[in-house]
Amino acid sequence: MAWLLVSSALVMLMTPGLGFFYGGLSKSKNILTLLMQCFAILCVVSVTWILWGYSLAFGDSISGYLGWSTSYLAGVSDAEGLVFVIFQMMFAIITPALIVGAMGDRIKFSSLIAFVVLWSALVYSPVAHWVWGGGWLSTLGSGAALDFAGGTVVHINAGFAALVAVYVIGNRKGVDTTKEDTPSNVPYVILGTALLWFGWFGFNAGSALAADGIAAGAFLATNTAAAAAALTMMFITWKKNGKPSIVMTAVGAVAGLVAITPAAGFVTAPASIVIGVGVSVISWFCIDLRRKRGLDDALDVWAVHGMGGLWGALATGIFATIGATGLLGGNSAQFVSQIIAVVATIVYTSVLTFIILKVIDQVLGLRVSDADEKTGLDESIFGEKAFSE
Repeated sequence: MAWLLVSSALVMLMTPGLGFFYGGLSKSKNILTLLMQCFAILCVVSVTWILWGYSLAFGDSISGYLGWSTSYLAGVSDAEGLVFVIFQMMFAIITPALIVGAMGDRIKFSSLIAFVVLWSALVYSPVAHWVWGGGWLSTLGSGAALDFAGGTVVHINAGFAALVAVYVIGNRKGVDTTKEDTPSNVPYVILGTALLWFGWFGFNAGSALAADGIAAGAFLATNTAAAAAALTMMFITWKKNGKPSIVMTAVGAVAGLVAITPAAGFVTAPASIVIGVGVSVISWFCIDLRRKRGLDDALDVWAVHGMGGLWGALATGIFATIGATGLLGGNSAQFVSQIIAVVATIVYTSVLTFIILKVIDQVLGLRVSDADEKTGLDESIFGEKAFSE
């Protein structure tokens, strides 16, 4: 209980840390907006998780696809159960917050709040139920899909929702999406990365649900993968541009944290190095592909979280040796289960996200006005500036 409470606090810190990471990468006129969006999501999901989110994810299963209970918190009342509710709430909070990196600088604040309420209930909770709540992905004939701390539930789910959001909401006005954006505040990027890395120990090691050997192994794998991915991204930019990029090194660290999330409790530290190196190569390629296609995923949520989570989920099915056996251990069925989980999550989140955004667009409208977008959302929506003159 003590370890889970501490881990919950660490994961909670990740959401405002994400705000600093996204804010630093964005234009200076939208820094406060990204911070406020993450903070607001923290508050909104903290309430909706208690009212219905937890029951939809962990209540009695309806045919393996959705949880449900007429009782408050699905009948949980004991101390151990409440700690689990708290821990899982922090995952439910940060998942929709990840999506704002793709559209946060052009979506109406009211529409974002509506999106978070609907997406959390209709997309996040069902997928969490499939994997962690006794749903169909935990009872596959080929073996339960492995997701130690959220590669599928959190990162693939949010990353591909972000890709759909880019298509639905459209590109920013007057921005050349084929070129790299210039971050407005690199120290904020590093601060956000540090907070995310720090909090991720609660994210992954906390998912062992005890301060034991599995938690220690997950902690070590998490740190190792992040470091390997950061170094790989640093060398990629060094080779490409002649100088190592501070920003992309930080992005690489986050990608490494994403990729090791589903595997953290199932793989050794040497395997986590391979996972970390692999994710930076994949994410770099996907960022480059996104630019060539002119897709305005402003902060590369799909490339880092969507594709990083996809690689991590598949890598779990390849390299798992602790508590489960993957492809390299001769268990091809586990790799098949991972593929099924990945495909099902991508299809479900893509379709439901598209429907939710289209409904909100019809009722509230998704985008701010061209004038507000040009001015910046900090001033046009919130009437404040990140930095005084």
